[in-house]
Amino acid sequence: MDSLERPFGDVTWRKAARRLVPYLGLLYFINYLDRVNIGFAGPAGLSKELALTATAFGFASGIFFIGYLILEVPSNLALHKFGARRWIARIMISWGVVATATAFVPNATVLIILRFLLGVAEAGFFPGIILYLTYWFPARYRARMVAWFMVAIPISSAIGATISALLIRHGEGVFGLTGWRFMFLVEGLPAILLAFVTWFFLTDRPTEAKWLTPAEGKWMQEQLDAERAQTEQQHHWPLRKALTHGRIIGLAFVYFGNVYGLYALGFFLPSIIAGFQQQFGTTFSIVERGLITAVPYVFGAIAMVFWARHGDRTGERVWHVALPMIVGGVAIPVALYLGSPFAVMVAVTITAVGICCALPTFWALPSTFLAGTAAAGGIALINSLGNVSGFVAPYITGGLEDLTGSQRTGLWVVGGVMVAGALLAIALKAAPGKNATSGALTDESDTVKGAD
Repeated sequence: MDSLERPFGDVTWRKAARRLVPYLGLLYFINYLDRVNIGFAGPAGLSKELALTATAFGFASGIFFIGYLILEVPSNLALHKFGARRWIARIMISWGVVATATAFVPNATVLIILRFLLGVAEAGFFPGIILYLTYWFPARYRARMVAWFMVAIPISSAIGATISALLIRHGEGVFGLTGWRFMFLVEGLPAILLAFVTWFFLTDRPTEAKWLTPAEGKWMQEQLDAERAQTEQQHHWPLRKALTHGRIIGLAFVYFGNVYGLYALGFFLPSIIAGFQQQFGTTFSIVERGLITAVPYVFGAIAMVFWARHGDRTGERVWHVALPMIVGGVAIPVALYLGSPFAVMVAVTITAVGICCALPTFWALPSTFLAGTAAAGGIALINSLGNVSGFVAPYITGGLEDLTGSQRTGLWVVGGVMVAGALLAIALKAAPGKNATSGALTDESDTVKGAD
């Protein structure tokens, strides 16, 4: 915004970023790990102990997102009404209890039920944080703030893989539990503990922050309110429109394409690495497999931050979403045709980098034309519909593996869905024209806009 005065503005936004974003990233680290740690448990004894086929494992992994879909929009509207501090703390206690209970599943049916309930419990957390960041940071900073928050995904997949592997290995027999059960127990508890920290640590709005001076809080709120009013004046998106417009459905499919790759990779990469022994005659311990799993996500985390900063600096959004999705989508099906574990991991790493780079800039797109309650509902709807891929991806990937005896077909589907999402992002462009009223997927007045 033109009214952002430097250096006062930059100093104040950085102060808020240092206070809020690392903590939000920590919460998302735990959130994402509790969501995908079933991928580490599967080849470490869960599938064998509960007699799960690849299809059943994929179904148990993905049923989480059905519960997630049902309550996503109501949860985000509740956060907008009651405040992030209270609502996020409530979500964390709920998911922590269910995640911890997964350590004691007696059979596949109970596992599926708990995975569904975990989705119900977690609903609203991620879009709530995205919405919360719009309460604190103007559009020109938003992609990099989302990137620093979402870097928890590759870090969780990298460090989380190693942590999970160590817990599985050294937790065998502790409290009479098998290693994978001990992992679920230990990784579920932090959400419950941090819920109480969240209640006291987060601040809903700049004017309520005691760690800002009154002048800083007032100035930040004025800038954010002015930007929000400008967005509402330009685009006039009420809640009903944000929940029914074709552009929102289109953005949901773009997100679906990228997240399809994310979850297919997250749930099945440990199994791909475990398959190196049969495919290439190499043998890795559980810990070594965890460390190998971490490699693509380390590169993804680094690339994500630099790519988002570049997007904020240039103001370009569409190609910052589409290009990495295309690169990642082309790389993933090629991986299993390569002749060595190293070559396979290079292709997988390219895919992980592509997926990670597209994520933060994507979330800068909806806030270019949504604000207030419309942003709460629209962001939640995009996230919930997009995350249906979290159910579809592991289920279809596992089903195709059972059907064909190979993971190759499933990964070709992953690549195709990612590329299709990228092409739709290009077709949609960044934001509708300010006079757009149609429910069509695109409007004649669409122009490629930056977030500034």
